[in-house]
Amino acid sequence: MQETDPERVAMLYERFCDVCLVEKEVWTEIFMPRQVAKGVILTNVQEKYEVVIDDPAIEETLEANIPLGKAALQAAVQAYREHIHFHKRQGEG
Repeated sequence: MQETDPERVAMLYERFCDVCLVEKEVWTEIFMPRQVAKGVILTNVQEKYEVVIDDPAIEETLEANIPLGKAALQAAVQAYREHIHFHKRQGEG
């Protein structure tokens, strides 16, 4: 199921950049704290998202921007965001 909530998607793009910078490569799975409509939010319970990049050339471009730092990677992600999608893993969360 593709994530479509604009606020959640913005957080996923940010998390994607952070994970790529830490791992030093384009990462295809990210975890986010579970989104809860109301009640207690357990920070140790997370939702797993698959990162889908629909063009190998864009993935290569993102990979090339990782060594250039956060600003360069964020700019590349912003430029190609219509090609980067987040799919919540079924049965997770």
